[in-house]
Amino acid sequence: MTDTWFNETLYPDWGQRFKFVRQLARVKSPFQDIAVFETESHGRVLTLDGVVQITERDEFVYQEMLTHVPLLAHGNAKNVLIIGAGDGGVLKHVLMHKGVERAVMAEIDGEVIRLSKEFLPGIGGDAWTNPRAEVIVGDGIDYVKKAPDASFDVIIVDSTDPIGVGEVLFTDEFYKNAARILTPQGLIVNQCGVPFMQADELYETSVRRKQFFPHVTAYVAAVPTYVGGYMTLGWAGKDASLTQHSVETIAARAAAAGITGEYWSPNVHVASFWLPPYIAKHLPK
Repeated sequence: MTDTWFNETLYPDWGQRFKFVRQLARVKSPFQDIAVFETESHGRVLTLDGVVQITERDEFVYQEMLTHVPLLAHGNAKNVLIIGAGDGGVLKHVLMHKGVERAVMAEIDGEVIRLSKEFLPGIGGDAWTNPRAEVIVGDGIDYVKKAPDASFDVIIVDSTDPIGVGEVLFTDEFYKNAARILTPQGLIVNQCGVPFMQADELYETSVRRKQFFPHVTAYVAAVPTYVGGYMTLGWAGKDASLTQHSVETIAARAAAAGITGEYWSPNVHVASFWLPPYIAKHLPK
C-alpha cells in the first residue's frame, strides 16, 4: 500500500491502482493473502495475493458471462459443478436458472468464503442457504477425481491464474477427469486470462483441453478491472453445436429460465464467440 492507494501486482511492468477509503480485512490463509478494501469508485474490492479478483461495481460482467453463457448454451443443465468462486457470485447466478436442480461448489480456501459473506454479502446473496446448493470447503481437484462418471452437465471453474493455488486447475489430469464426469453434452468453462497480456495462458490451456474434448474454443467478456482488454473464457465441450445457437434460440431459453443481464444478453451471448483475430490466433488448430 502506498499512501491511500492500492497498487495491483499482476504484471511487473504494467498495472492499475485504486484509491481506497479503508482496508476492511487482511488475512493470510494457508493458501494465499486475502484482502478486502473499500473504494469510492468501485465499491468493495477483493484481492488475492495482490491481484484484483472482483469489485462490487463490475462483478456482474464476469459472473453473468461465466454462468449464463454455458448454462443457456447447454439448454438443459440440471447438475452444475463450480470450482473456486468463493465470493458466491457464480453460485448465485447458477441458481437463477430454474432448471438447475443441484449446484455443487468446491472452494479450497474457507477464508475467501468467510470474508465474502462478511464484507461482500451482496455478491453471493441468498445462494449460501439455497437448498439446491451444496457448498464444500475443500479441494475441487480431489472432488473431480472422485466424482462418478457423467454426474454433471456443466463445470464452471472460477480460479486464479495458473500459478500458486490455482495451478492444479490447469493440468492434464484435471481436464481428463472433468471430461469423464461430464454428461454426453457436457462442457467446462474457465477463465483463461486477458490474452493481450496472457496469450500463453489461453493457448496452453486450450492445448491441454483439446486432448480430452472434441470441441475447444473460447469466448470473450470485457471486464473493466481485468486490465488489458477482453478477458477470454475457455470452453471445452463434447458437442460443437452448443456454441452455434441463434440469438432467437438463446433468447427463448433465457425467457423460459427467467434470465436477464446487465452485460449478458442473447446478442452478446452469440457475439462473444466471434473472436478478434489477435485472440483467435492463440487457439490451437
